[in-house]
Amino acid sequence: MNYSVLKNNQRVQFASIPVIAYESFIETISGMLEDKNNHCVNFFGFPSDNKVKLICCIASDTESCIHVTSTNVETGSSLPSATAHNLSFEKFEREIHENFGIKYTDHPWLKPVRYPFYRNDKSQNISNYPFYSIESEELHEVGVGPIHAGIIEPGHFRFLCNGEQILHLEIQLGYQHRGIEPLFIEKKKLNERVTLAENIAGDTVVGHTTAFTNLWESLCDYTPTPDLKFNRTLALEHERIAIHTGDLSAICTDIAYQLGSSVYGRLRTPVINYFQKWCGNRLAKSLIRPGKTNFPFTKELAKEWFKTFEDYDPDFQEMSKRLFDLPSALARLERTGVVSAETATNIGMVGMAARASGLLRDIRQTHPHDFYQEIGYDPVLQTTGDVYARINIRMEEIIESMDYMVDLINHMPDPARKHPAMSAPIPDSFVVSLVEGWRGEICHTAITDDKGDLLIYKIKDPSYHNWLALALAVRNNDISDFPICNKSFGLSYCGHDL
Repeated sequence: MNYSVLKNNQRVQFASIPVIAYESFIETISGMLEDKNNHCVNFFGFPSDNKVKLICCIASDTESCIHVTSTNVETGSSLPSATAHNLSFEKFEREIHENFGIKYTDHPWLKPVRYPFYRNDKSQNISNYPFYSIESEELHEVGVGPIHAGIIEPGHFRFLCNGEQILHLEIQLGYQHRGIEPLFIEKKKLNERVTLAENIAGDTVVGHTTAFTNLWESLCDYTPTPDLKFNRTLALEHERIAIHTGDLSAICTDIAYQLGSSVYGRLRTPVINYFQKWCGNRLAKSLIRPGKTNFPFTKELAKEWFKTFEDYDPDFQEMSKRLFDLPSALARLERTGVVSAETATNIGMVGMAARASGLLRDIRQTHPHDFYQEIGYDPVLQTTGDVYARINIRMEEIIESMDYMVDLINHMPDPARKHPAMSAPIPDSFVVSLVEGWRGEICHTAITDDKGDLLIYKIKDPSYHNWLALALAVRNNDISDFPICNKSFGLSYCGHDL
């Protein structure tokens, strides 16, 4: 067989993953994506025996498994691309090109992705990024950034417009590459590594830390107790409610609906502050840890949670009804920033943005972990793929998450008297950990060497898939609609610029 088959968070011997010829590698991974229920969750390279080893992980969402295969190629070689067969590989191969100088001869858009300090060609720098341009007296360019008007990370947006209409948007990131992945190798203490995971993306602390924690426990063949799985599932859904609520406030701000902006903003505060009561940090830092918890969920915390959402729910329901009954708001949201199901599939979209286009991409159902295996999660789907659908997904997911959390809390397991000791990671291991963060699919992949230390640590935030979707969504829209399109996706700069 040309590939190994494993489950989410299943440890296998790295040596057991097949190494096949490059031509077979391309044929295998491209062939898998002919099934629309499969998608690429990770595709990366690393130096190995004076060559570059490429590893591709294709998830089957109907069979709840991950197909993994690999190949070895020469650094700087010229090769046919997988992107020529399926567009969803495009950014993965651009990153491989940037890091190792591999020239994909038929890639349609072979340009840098992140400008990391370890890139192959140091002459490529962000100041001479090759933006797409059209020579015409009737068209004009509008450049926004990289310094952001708010307080978030830098990113540049280059619009090609005909009057107010956007013909093309190119999004350039990579201004703040932090070297997170190499730091996972350099740092040797578990607490240092879990702290790195907490700081991958500040709005997804629970999501990324859960992915790291599940991965690390799998590397150690450690089985977490029910209370640990419960804490992680509960925290993931609570983080989802908090961020979705804040995003609804931001979207209302962008359409000048001040009542919605104020009410949703106010509602977010007690939700995010609940993490402060639980673990002492509003972003949930220090809450999730491999093999233990310093902040078990108690009956007192359960009472406080119910009180928080007894106050939250009626105002949330009333505000949401008002927003969706307001013609001036609907005029800005409906049929704005449309991404079709076909486009979503072709570019490999994930998360709530994919579900708004009718594409089932939800790890909670397709590759469940922790308590999602018990609760049988039923994803929310929309079909119109516009800003309205992406807002509606948030509203419905908030309601659904509250219902699931009520059921979880009413059946919460007793805290373990003592958590079993955890051994060191097992040598020659390979693990893929998938988590459905509030934004979408998070993927952490790790390989250990013959001594059990980390050899490779690869992170993929859902934004990595979806920035292209935003660029396509705004085509033929007015440039004044860009802010609400942008907010409706809610993508991460720092999650991209690792």
